[in-house]
Amino acid sequence: MGELPEDLQRQVFTHASWTARRSDSYTRLAFLGDSVLALAVTAHLYPRLEAESFGAGRLTKIRAQAVSGRSCRVVAEELGVVEMLLAAVPSGTAPAATAVIETERVLASVIEAVIGACYLTAGYDRTAAAVVEAFATQIDEALEFTVDFKSTLQEHLAQRGEVIHYEVVEQLGPPHDRLFTVEARRGEETLARGTGRSKKQAEQDAARIALEGLGLLPFEDGTRGPAESQQGR
Repeated sequence: MGELPEDLQRQVFTHASWTARRSDSYTRLAFLGDSVLALAVTAHLYPRLEAESFGAGRLTKIRAQAVSGRSCRVVAEELGVVEMLLAAVPSGTAPAATAVIETERVLASVIEAVIGACYLTAGYDRTAAAVVEAFATQIDEALEFTVDFKSTLQEHLAQRGEVIHYEVVEQLGPPHDRLFTVEARRGEETLARGTGRSKKQAEQDAARIALEGLGLLPFEDGTRGPAESQQGR
C-alpha cells in the first residue's frame, strides 16, 4: 500500500459519509478490486485442483468462501486497515460514524478498494501475486473446509431458536505454530470439540463434528442427511 499514489491512497481510506461526492470514496475502487480479487483467486485455484474432483460448482464454493466478507475482514485486520482508516477519519466526525468503519462490510470493501488501487498502480500480475499471498490462509481453509460447517450448524439451530457459540479452551505450541482447541456450545451444553492451526479452523472442525453428532453433515451438493449415509458414499 505504500507504493500507491497519494490520490488513490486517500480515496481508498475515505468512507462515503466523509465526502460530498460518493465517487471520492472507496466505493468505485472496491467495485474494481472485487473483480481483480475473484480473478486472482480463481486463476490460482484452477491449475491446482484436478478437473475430475473439482467441477465448476465446487470451485465456485471454494472461491466464495476464500473471498467472503469474513475472509476479507480478516485480511484487512492483518494488514492494519483498521488503524489506517482510523487515522483517516476527518476531525469532528461523530463517534457513531467512526464505529461503522470497523464493521465487516466496510473492511471488506476497503480491502477490495486496496486491491483495485494496486491494480491501477502496479498492474494485474503484481497485484494478483500479492492477493494470493495475502489470502493464502483463507484459500487453504476454504480448500480444507469446502462446506461452511459453522453456517450450516447455525442455520439448523436457528430453526429451533437456538444459538451456537465457540470458545477456545486450549492453545498449544509457540505463536508461529499454535494448535487451538475450540468447543462448540449450545447454551451450557458442549456439542463438540475441534482443533486447528487457527481459531477459524478449530471452529469449523468443531462445527463439523457437531453436525456429525446431530446426523446433519452436509453433502457436497448441499443436501443434508445422516452422517453415516455419507460415509457409505
